[in-house]
Amino acid sequence: MIDLRPFDSLGSANHGWLDARHHFSFADYHDPARMRWGALRVWNDDTIAPRSGFPPHPHRDMEIITYVREGAITHEDSLGNRGRTAAGDVQVMSAGTGIRHAEYNREDAPTRLFQIWILPTRTGEQPSWGTRPFPRGARAGRFVTLASGIAGDIDALPIRADARVVAATLKAGDSARYPLHADRRAYLVPAAGTVLIGAVRVNTGDGAAIRDEDGLTVTAIEDSEVVLVDVA
Repeated sequence: MIDLRPFDSLGSANHGWLDARHHFSFADYHDPARMRWGALRVWNDDTIAPRSGFPPHPHRDMEIITYVREGAITHEDSLGNRGRTAAGDVQVMSAGTGIRHAEYNREDAPTRLFQIWILPTRTGEQPSWGTRPFPRGARAGRFVTLASGIAGDIDALPIRADARVVAATLKAGDSARYPLHADRRAYLVPAAGTVLIGAVRVNTGDGAAIRDEDGLTVTAIEDSEVVLVDVA
């Protein structure tokens, strides 16, 4: 089953410095049919204006993954961490028992990113943060794991959830297979381009909520970059 959620159907909020689209209920956007997808609670498609950003604010008991599509984001938190994550790369914050953080676009051009929240399977642990590069060329034609709490995913940023975040870059006409188990769910969004999942066309920014599928084949109609979350 593939439930297509076109970009124009998503929740939206434009704050001037932040233009956000919400795949799931978030802040002032509420849709009882789009509260979560398994353990996936939030997928926001954010455009942050130059020299602006999210001022310090708290979180706890949430795994927050940031996938930067264009530009860069600079992170600061109450643990003393500070770092810059550029386009194509990923940062993970495990909020744990509580953390305050800020996310700023220090660049001279807009930053576009996906902000993904996943409910943890382990709580009561100390907060943490990390970032690392994931070159787009290294995922050409295949899915690469970016963040994971699943045993064996040793090259990914760790999260405290029964979940995996993967991405692939595909040339027009190329396909990539993801071995989704039939008892799990996936949520896929093209960061760029247009793809087919079976006969379902998914354009840039659209969401595809997937379940009861024994594996997925994603085929690019045009040069594309896709991000997928696999959750229980």
